[in-house]
Amino acid sequence: MLETSSSDIHEILRRHWGYEQFRPLQQDIIEYVLQGKDALALLPTGGGKSICFQVPALAMRGVCIVISPLIALMKDQIENLKKRGIPAEAVYTGLSQQETELIFNAAVHNRIKFLYVSPERCQNQMFLAHLQRMQVCLLAVDEAHCVSQWGYDFRPPYLQIADLRAYLPGVPLLALTATATPDVVADIQEKLRIQPRKVFQKSFVRDNLTYYVIYDEDKIGRLERIIRKVGGSGIVYVRNRRKTMDIAAMLRQRGITADFYHGGMDNARRSQCQQDWIENKTRVIVATNAFGMGIDKPDVRFVVHLDLPDTIEAYFQEAGRAGRDGKRAFALLIHHASDKTDALQNLSKTYPGMPFIRRVYEALGNYLCVAPGSGQGQTFAFETAAFAHAYNLPLAETFSALSFLEKEGFFRISDQARESGKVHITTDYKTLYRHSVDYPALEPVIQLLLRSYGGRLFSDYVPVDEKGMASRLGVPCEKVCHTLSELNRMELLSYEPAPQGGTIVFLTGRREKGPTFLQPAVYAERKENATRKLDAMLGYAEETTLCRNRYLLQYFGEHNGKNCGTCDVCLAQKSRPVPEKRLQQLFEAIKPALQAKEFAFSLLEEQLPQESEATLKELWRYLMAEEYIEQAGTLTFRLRG
Repeated sequence: MLETSSSDIHEILRRHWGYEQFRPLQQDIIEYVLQGKDALALLPTGGGKSICFQVPALAMRGVCIVISPLIALMKDQIENLKKRGIPAEAVYTGLSQQETELIFNAAVHNRIKFLYVSPERCQNQMFLAHLQRMQVCLLAVDEAHCVSQWGYDFRPPYLQIADLRAYLPGVPLLALTATATPDVVADIQEKLRIQPRKVFQKSFVRDNLTYYVIYDEDKIGRLERIIRKVGGSGIVYVRNRRKTMDIAAMLRQRGITADFYHGGMDNARRSQCQQDWIENKTRVIVATNAFGMGIDKPDVRFVVHLDLPDTIEAYFQEAGRAGRDGKRAFALLIHHASDKTDALQNLSKTYPGMPFIRRVYEALGNYLCVAPGSGQGQTFAFETAAFAHAYNLPLAETFSALSFLEKEGFFRISDQARESGKVHITTDYKTLYRHSVDYPALEPVIQLLLRSYGGRLFSDYVPVDEKGMASRLGVPCEKVCHTLSELNRMELLSYEPAPQGGTIVFLTGRREKGPTFLQPAVYAERKENATRKLDAMLGYAEETTLCRNRYLLQYFGEHNGKNCGTCDVCLAQKSRPVPEKRLQQLFEAIKPALQAKEFAFSLLEEQLPQESEATLKELWRYLMAEEYIEQAGTLTFRLRG
């Protein structure tokens, strides 16, 4: 247990983040962790999860190990920490062994405060060897829902995290997630061995966020009207990359400043697009779900989904990016009749069948010339479209098969090319200087490297801008790259040119065919879970009687929520055509039947066969709005009190 006062953690918050007060639950979580205890923190999007492990780690001696599944999120958090003067690094697939060794050694010698690693790293022998030499103060598990097979983004490598605890006796573990149902919460605590089972949970209620579901065949026309009516900046989520570009172009044609964002863009373009939106140079970003993680823009006034998300969890997290400043904001889902068919077809493509997944895996090994049992840790240039074309495989199903295998921990795919190379000087300054004298052609590049990037080059791999260096030297970029490659050949520095296109890294050796490759029961369970979650999302889109806010709250286990009064369902209830006196009479007529047992909407049809469906729906809304009935089970209700 570390003796750290409340004033100490407030000073850390002020010094590094400039805040005077913690958000709700943050201080409670931090103080609990500082007592050396495990916990699960369940805070909705925008609740400030990262501060919950960053502040206590800064109050303790040693390094904080942070496990995160997303490389982009790791990089965002590390960049933010470094801007605040806090040393942090990440180790992920795609780094060279030299880069990885340098980062691990920095952690061993306490030169960094936060070490971010992917869950696959937990079984890596190199990592485990260095881990035993580190002074670790805290183990933080971000996106902890990934550990649960009932979660919406289950990743088997997360199950290996608990094994780290044997190497870290007495080190507290803090698991964090934005979205988890009660089953997932229990599963996280069991899988990560959180003892005692302490949960800090903030209510999912967002009083300032209004949810709407709008049925409209003309989605773009409706989107334009929403943007003009609501004002401010916003995000529009769609399912595929082509639609991000097309819809952004349509909005620009209608006089709305809009840009697009997806995971296949190069880093420089993505960063510029993101920054323009953050600075309000662009009003609207049309994006896939690759956009939003790690971005804390408080004044987002609307989030619109033009396509149905696959899960309530994903929808809630993405919609929750609106209104983080506490002011009124809107989360809108625009849909029409074909959306359900499209969603079910997408689910089918996402789970293309075990024989096809095996076929893709075999083809992949042959395509990359990886022999059975080999390939672990190797990185290959890889483009999914080219691979699918080479083997005459359907692209959408191939992408889904690769995604399924990636989540199962076979490999890691990146389709984002690094925009620059990386350099680490491996010799001492005197030797470098001597070579610059002996080889005058090398001297301009050496001197520019040292002037531009300084002493960091001797201790770390540093991203270098070859194009910028070429411009400053007045020579072609190819010449700078050639000189750096020559210095690499002379073993004066280690130079890694920027890769062209995407990459794939094998996390395990190529598996042999056979029954242990992938268990059919595992595949069936994943698909069944995905089907249940899609059904819940479809239910949300089609719901006409239950307040949107209450539907979401009940999904996450909060059954005492009140009607919001502002969503489309609540507004429809306020303008009901059936007089309230008539609804009260109908209620009194069927009240004895309702008292007898738990019931569903069908009981109203049985008891009042003479009434129209519209009247029965109005009666159901009335019973819900006036809180005469409450939810008993997933699909059943009972009289309140």
